[in-house]
Amino acid sequence: MDGEVTPHRVVTAPELAPPVGYAHAVVAAPGRTVFLGGQTAQDKNGQISGSTISEQFDVAAGNIVVALRAAGGGPQHLVSLLVYVTDVPAYRAALRELGPLYRKHFGRHYPAIALLGVAELFDPDAKLELVGTAVIT
Repeated sequence: MDGEVTPHRVVTAPELAPPVGYAHAVVAAPGRTVFLGGQTAQDKNGQISGSTISEQFDVAAGNIVVALRAAGGGPQHLVSLLVYVTDVPAYRAALRELGPLYRKHFGRHYPAIALLGVAELFDPDAKLELVGTAVIT
């Protein structure tokens, strides 16, 4: 990320456990809402790149940022990010690798994030898919 600060207000509810790697809530600043289609680790040829959760996350996160930039925004504009994975235990086991990859693409901006375990994704080789919502101010 460019080091830009988010224009949105990140809210931490003191009654909840401290958030680590996500926000309890995000109050979006006025602007244009961008709904980002699900991004897997597809390369330019439509093939899944990477065999591990971490490798695929790296590509999928890059794809989310590319799509967001094409819409005129950047990672700092994300207000929500959904992470769909086909293997939640493998995702948990990869957290040490995923942290630096997250920061590589999104910096230290943590929108409202949810991790959802699913039986499968459209592409049978995909291990995860990222879906984001951004508000560009």
